[in-house]
Amino acid sequence: MASDNLYAALRGAFPSDLQSAAVETADGLVYSWSDLERASAMLANLLQSLGLPAGARIAVQVEKSVEAMLLYLATLRAGYVFLPLNTAYQSAEIEYFVGDAEPSVVVCSGRNFGWVSKIAFKAGTRHVFTLNEDRTGSLLERAAHHGDRQQVVPRSADDLAAILYTSGTTGRSKGAMLTHGNLLSNARVLKDYWGWQPGDVLIHALPIFHVHGLFVAIHGALINGSKMIWLARFEPKLVIAKMREATVFMGVPTLYVRMLAEPALTREATKTMRLFIAGSAPLLPETFNAWKERTGQAILERYGMSETVMLTSNPYHPEQGERRAGTVGFPLPGVGLRVAGEDGKELPAGQIGAIQVRGPNVFRGYWRMPEKTREEFTGDGWFKTGDVGKVDERGYVHIVGRSKDLIISGGYNVYPAEIEGYINELPGVAESALVGVPHPDFGEVGVAVVIPKPGASVDGDAVIAQLKSRLANFKIPKRCFVVGELPRNTMGKVQKNLLREEHKALFA
Repeated sequence: MASDNLYAALRGAFPSDLQSAAVETADGLVYSWSDLERASAMLANLLQSLGLPAGARIAVQVEKSVEAMLLYLATLRAGYVFLPLNTAYQSAEIEYFVGDAEPSVVVCSGRNFGWVSKIAFKAGTRHVFTLNEDRTGSLLERAAHHGDRQQVVPRSADDLAAILYTSGTTGRSKGAMLTHGNLLSNARVLKDYWGWQPGDVLIHALPIFHVHGLFVAIHGALINGSKMIWLARFEPKLVIAKMREATVFMGVPTLYVRMLAEPALTREATKTMRLFIAGSAPLLPETFNAWKERTGQAILERYGMSETVMLTSNPYHPEQGERRAGTVGFPLPGVGLRVAGEDGKELPAGQIGAIQVRGPNVFRGYWRMPEKTREEFTGDGWFKTGDVGKVDERGYVHIVGRSKDLIISGGYNVYPAEIEGYINELPGVAESALVGVPHPDFGEVGVAVVIPKPGASVDGDAVIAQLKSRLANFKIPKRCFVVGELPRNTMGKVQKNLLREEHKALFA
């Protein structure tokens, strides 16, 4: 039974030489595998000493640090439930999450202790600790008084390991409940599918309050016994410099765009790198092609979400197929994926519909929202991702957009990703976003927001004129605005809800 605890599986993959380097920071600080084992044991012992109830939630809003990762591992090994919170969240948001999840422990940055502790204590949380990125804080001070050996608490595959709150752009945030089995099954599949090898070294430059950085990256390195080069934040020059010591990098598309702007990015700089992975937001074909031209390597794009961890991936091994720009590859082994029409029936290849999935990686449901959970699953047990897409004749999955982003104009369905693809091909355009806004005649129409390439001049009216020769009239945006940047969240996704809000009265 103990082997179903995710930490036990990760610990079982540690190399035989526990004194070898497991994590190295940008400051040159090195943590051995023994350090990870002992420090996470001390933190787990601290948590267990608090007399927490079974299934207690440990809410964490701290800056990225190796100690924050150790707290995550400690939560797993002590049998509690980890609740990571975005460092950008403010008081009203934290008040909602703490009130909804009712954590027994809250860990925050020292500078936020004043306001976070008031919210936590008011909600009934008994323990509030601080943890800072410079290895200080009350959490570590208290843990220092505990022993460095701890028996991993047995957990079944169905026991909760983490709760991740979704962004909540279409209503209040929902807590996706992920089990030890969900996370372990996905880690094992990705280890094989992405060809993790002995001696691999991962550059970790992502936040750790999100699936990508916390689960995909950390689990990937740990379950392969691979060293991590740990960067508290992404700095393009530093990442490129560190590539000579590494083999794997995971990032969101904006990180690749920023590295492409650096002259230091060359084939020589990336010659030891085995794999570049992109996700969490769409990777533009232009970025894919530019990266391949500069480095000689094709970025592997994959697709996942908070509720399911990873679902699909472009292939790593050439015999499985090529990595294709504009697609997110094939369903991972063990993952079922289908595209359904409005009647709920599966659509043939090439037709656009709602993406539904099932598999051992699919979450247990939404925290304390049984009705919402039932709504999001079909009668035969498939999870409705909320994404719209298609599977082409070769089996590659294409994401067309989110169902909430679908524009219904004059009774016709308009898929923003399709229109954005045409706009992005126009001269001078770096990136675009299409949103639907209310219209008195058509119900809803598209409004395009475009970023020009550096030094380029783009005219909004000219963009619309060029689209008219390529697309059906109902797909043409009614207006096009040229701006310096698009609003994004911390993972690089364009926040279309903010664009909709900004332009909602355009045709009122």
